[in-house]
Amino acid sequence: MKAALLLALRVTTGALLMIWGSIKAFAPAKAMMVSDKYYDGAVSDAALQMPLGIAQMLLGALVILGLFRRVIYPLQAVVLVGGALAIWKYLLDPLGLYLLTEETRNVLFFPSSTVAVATLILLAFKEYDALSLDRLLSRH
Repeated sequence: MKAALLLALRVTTGALLMIWGSIKAFAPAKAMMVSDKYYDGAVSDAALQMPLGIAQMLLGALVILGLFRRVIYPLQAVVLVGGALAIWKYLLDPLGLYLLTEETRNVLFFPSSTVAVATLILLAFKEYDALSLDRLLSRH
């Protein structure tokens, strides 16, 4: 059961990376708009969108497969936990009661906290991730 749930976390968090990577690579204007509005323009350079998008899609694919987990899981944590930390006000005040206003609140950002925790769970329980490709290849 643990291995199946860790596989599910890998597939869903990796898919999220692939989706956002594809937006950066194939809809760079949308990615830059999100970066400008919610991340203070951290990655709003048009020239960065394609390489960052491809790197993020590759990272997502490696997470899904469970390959190179010793390096890939920390990278995933940097991207997903870092992304959540950048929108901390939306996580601490999703209803706009004290940090945000009714106009600036966005409840849809709150699940970023769940994704960040899921990423940390993958790191913490890596030894139970028996359905990863790394683990399966090491048996042969």
